Amino acid sequence: MNEQVIQKLKILTESAKYDVSCASSGTSRKNTRGGVGNTVGGWGICHSFSEDGRCISLLKIMLTNYCIYDCAYCINRVSNDIPRATLSVTELVELTMEFYRRNYIEGLFLSSGVVRNPDYTMERLVRVAKDLRLVHRFNGYIHLKSIPGASEELVREAGLYADRLSVNLEIPTEKNLKLLAPEKDHQSVYLPMKYIQQGIQTYQEERKHYRHTPRFAPGGQSTQMIVGATPETDKDILQVSSSLYEEPTMKRVYYSGYISVNTYDKRLPTLKQPPLVRENRLYQADWLLRFYQFKVDEIVDDQSPNLDLEIDPKLAWALRHPEFFPVNIQTADYEAILRVPGIGVKSARLIVASRRFSRIGFYELKKMGAVMKKAKYFITCNELPDKTIHELGAYGVRKLLPPTPRKKIDERQLSFDFADTEEAAPTNE
Repeated sequence: MNEQVIQKLKILTESAKYDVSCASSGTSRKNTRGGVGNTVGGWGICHSFSEDGRCISLLKIMLTNYCIYDCAYCINRVSNDIPRATLSVTELVELTMEFYRRNYIEGLFLSSGVVRNPDYTMERLVRVAKDLRLVHRFNGYIHLKSIPGASEELVREAGLYADRLSVNLEIPTEKNLKLLAPEKDHQSVYLPMKYIQQGIQTYQEERKHYRHTPRFAPGGQSTQMIVGATPETDKDILQVSSSLYEEPTMKRVYYSGYISVNTYDKRLPTLKQPPLVRENRLYQADWLLRFYQFKVDEIVDDQSPNLDLEIDPKLAWALRHPEFFPVNIQTADYEAILRVPGIGVKSARLIVASRRFSRIGFYELKKMGAVMKKAKYFITCNELPDKTIHELGAYGVRKLLPPTPRKKIDERQLSFDFADTEEAAPTNE
């Protein structure tokens, strides 16, 4: 590896670090005779962790950090004076294979700035994946970022070689996207999403009849939204996420707390620190939508459009709805048990399966993984003497629960000062 490529590598990996939408595809791509590597189903990618605690990594890099767009929130915007670099298709393919052979990585996460036009850039991304699969017979994980505005033909071809495709929505609403990225619109993002969805469904249907039909983006698709760059409420963000999850091929929506990289741009808020707690609460609410059968208007509403930063959204819902509790662990259905703070999907399933054989008490619930310091106020079961939310009240329960350790100040972690908007983002005060 020559010095010039190493210098490009440093620049392009640094430019790629702000894209958070890279994780396990949940796919399984077995090694073939004469091939290189494999993708094991369910393993995380990019320094996330597998079920057995193993850390998995991938090469997270951009093909180029040159870009024709001038998005206010992006470090790679055309007006920024930063070091620029471009890898050729051959250089990037060889770099990936060299890293893989040395056991540095187990896959590739590839994005790019837009050069010339979306189709030109997308064609080069596809060539990288195609060369890895067909020339080098690489069977490791590949996640490609589809370029907004790319043609259907290129997106369809990308899906034949990538495990997962993603298109970043970036800003939740069209109005604010136009404010910060005038050259972009949501239509250019939703169209590639539609192409990916159609491709997945078409190939899945064909595979039912012809088992040798190639797989198309078997890990589905994902997207990313920036949190805090614009004054949308958490309700606005979660409504967008909920609508995206209605499509069966959308596997994950990622939330990226806004990092101030272009402080000179007056369209952006004045930042104290990235809204990391808010980002975490959005992920927790996202899980409620995906796995706990909650609706957006149950988590946030017009009276409380933002998530409580001090407690998780499931506990916040429970404190607002004391009439739903206490839940009888011995008789309640699975959906009701899922609503109990401190009881997760796995624990709820164990409870429903186990109570057919014996009565369940405090000790059994703890062994099943329930967080009893929360759950005990919202349930009734065998040998549970503690008072419930009915006796203590919502305020009393909240006061008894140990506070989550956090930094001194975290009011959205932003000083909202939007020069070109009429009002700042509301808070939970």
